[in-house]
This record gives sequence, C-alpha cells and structure tokens, in this order.
Amino acid sequence: MTARLKALKDKIIRIKEPSRDAISDTISVETAVKDIISNVKARGDDAVREYSKKFDKTVPDQFEVSMEERLKAVADLDLQTRSDTEFAIAQVKTFAEAQLKTILPLEVETLPGLHLGHRVIPIEVVGAYVPGGRYPILSAPVMTIVPAKVAGCDQVIACLPPNAHAAMIAGCHLSGADRIFRVGGAQAIAAMACGTETIPAVDKIVGPGNAFVNEAKRQVFGQVGIDQLAGPSEIFVVADETGNASMIATDMLAQAEHDVRTRVGLITTDRALAEAVLAEVDNQLLTLPTADVAGVAWRDYGEITICADEETMIAYSDYIAAEHLQVHTRFPQEMAKKLRNYGSLFIGEKASVVYSDKCCGTNHTLPTMAAGRYTGGLWVGSYVKICTHQWLDIAGVLAVAPPAIRQSATEGMEGHRRAAALRLNV
Repeated sequence: MTARLKALKDKIIRIKEPSRDAISDTISVETAVKDIISNVKARGDDAVREYSKKFDKTVPDQFEVSMEERLKAVADLDLQTRSDTEFAIAQVKTFAEAQLKTILPLEVETLPGLHLGHRVIPIEVVGAYVPGGRYPILSAPVMTIVPAKVAGCDQVIACLPPNAHAAMIAGCHLSGADRIFRVGGAQAIAAMACGTETIPAVDKIVGPGNAFVNEAKRQVFGQVGIDQLAGPSEIFVVADETGNASMIATDMLAQAEHDVRTRVGLITTDRALAEAVLAEVDNQLLTLPTADVAGVAWRDYGEITICADEETMIAYSDYIAAEHLQVHTRFPQEMAKKLRNYGSLFIGEKASVVYSDKCCGTNHTLPTMAAGRYTGGLWVGSYVKICTHQWLDIAGVLAVAPPAIRQSATEGMEGHRRAAALRLNV
C-alpha cells in the first residue's frame, strides 16, 4: 500500500474490490519484444513478413496500401458511417486548431541587449499506430492522425494490422495519413523506429496498442519519441447522493466492454448509491451483448469505494488518477475545479466518456495506470517542439559575460571561461 493510500485507509470502505491488479497482471513481454526489434532492425522487411505471418496469420502482397485501395475503402463505407467519420474528423480538427492557437512563439528582451525566445516547430515525420483490436474503433485513426496534420507535420505514417477492417483504412485516409502500411504489433513499432526497405523511419510514434505494442514503444523510446505508455482503459465516476445509479452503471459497462482488463470504478460519499450501482451493474450485465468482456472486467477489476466525506473522495480520486473521470455530483463544475489528477474530465451527467471516445473533439488517447498524476493525454502539442533561441548585442554581452566568466573559473572550466571572455574583446 502506498503512502497516499495509507493516509486515506481509515476514511474509505470498499464494498467491491478488484480481485486482480492491472499492473502486476501485465504479461512480461520484454524479451520477446527485444528480439522483434533487433530482428527488424537487422533484416528489415523480411523480418516484418515473418512476424506478420506468425502473429497475424497473414502476409500482405505489399505492405503499403495503394491509393487505389485507399479510395476503394472510402467508397465502400456506407454513407452514414462516412458522414459520422467526417463529423468526428471535423470536431477533432476544430479543437486541435483552437489548441494550437494557444501555443505561441516567444521573443523577449530580458535585459538590454539580451534577446531570448522560442519557436513552435512541427515534428517532421510522425508514425501513428492504429490498433486492430477487438472492435474496429473507427475513431482511432482520427485521434492520432488529425492533430498531426493540424500541427503541420511534414509526413504522417500510419500502421495498422494487416487484418484490420477496411473501414480503418478509410479512416486513416480521410484523417489525412500520407502513407498507410499493413503492419501491426511490435514489428510495426520496430519498423517505424528503425526504418525498413519499405517503411520509413519516423521521429515520433503515437497511438495505443496491446502489451507488445506498449513494450515496443518503451524499448524504442530515445531512438524516437513516443506519446506515452498506455495500459488497458479506465473509467471512474465520482458521485454524491445525487448520482443516478442506472446511468453510472451504464457508463462503467460501456467502457468495460473495451477489454477484459478494463479498470472501472465508482468513488462516492453515499452508501445507498454505492449499493444501488452494485446491483444495477449485475442487472445490466444480464442483457448486455458484450457481457462476456465487460462482465470479466467488472469481476476482476471493478471497484466501488465509499468515502467518509467530499475531501476524502477528492483525495482518493486524485490517488487513482483515472484515465476517464466522470463527475456526477450536485455541483459538478465546482467539484471539477477541485480535482487535479485524471486523463480527461467529464463534467456533469450529460458528458459521457463515449462522446469523447467517438466524436466530440477531445482526444481519447489518454494516460492510464495513474500516469494522470504527471501528464495529460495526446493533443496537438504532442506533435510540435518548443525550441529556444537567443541572440545578444554588445549590451547583452556586457551583462552576462562577467558572471559567466566568474562561474566558469569557479568550476575550473577554463575553456568555458575563455569562450565567455572572448566576446568582451570582439
């Protein structure tokens, strides 16, 4: 038990505890992924083909999806699906454009003659991993590709498993991917990080995936940038006595159907609501078509915690730092201002995680496993670099050279001292 949780233990009661731990349940795949990366780095496309056959049970005739195939995938979408996809793209694009406007270049003269600043520079080549997964998540390429195009990246490479639904190819195309490749799993991450005869090396890799994809991103980090290391999805709800048990249960089960390792929970100050939600979840599982997934997630990772008071509820929520955090309280806007650790916040009963998952405009690629304590989710700022610069005239040199000379001398760094002093005599 962590120190944070120990401080709360006398003020919380769990009436439904997880029977398994999501962190320790993560399968150890480090060695397997290390071999995949090494092999792809050494043998390129040949290694990728071998892993496609081994893991995906298929090897495409060519890795890259041709423009003809891309256009056919779009043409084959039914009109409503295309319209809904384009709606999601428009929403994500509009929000990303608004976010980008808040990231401004800077020029400031901090002392006479000392000019400092920074530029906002788009990352040149970005690789977007688009998972195949249990369902064809049509919003997945939208979330990773559209912000990259808004940011101004020169090239966006998309990789998706060779057996991914054709609608996912259409989504990549409509979102603006410059090139699309039928490569999935750790081998896709390795190919984008190292480059092969067919697949270009990228500067940063974004997008969620399974344990192998996540581990591959961890191992290539440093050689390339990554967005984050994301585990199974999470949803928690903070609620007081005004919470609607049926709605809370519905929202938790909606997220639980993602994966059998989805983490779902309710944090409340009201025992009656806690017991009602517990009963409601069991009742809804009887008729939920995806209960074979959602029910397992609820059984193994479901949690209901009763807190002694609002302060404890807030502290416990910040300890959990859930990927998706819904606020179902009497005054949700006020409560939202008191919360600080989460991936994305859903304020009030009308704000469902599902809207963000699909199309409302905020990004659904978010921190999990308590990473919300130190980072936010994927956003347009993930695709740019803030790079500083400086320039000086003689007044600036006269201001900074003397302390730089003295500091260098104190440190015994004669080369530094000479370089700092040189400008005084030019």
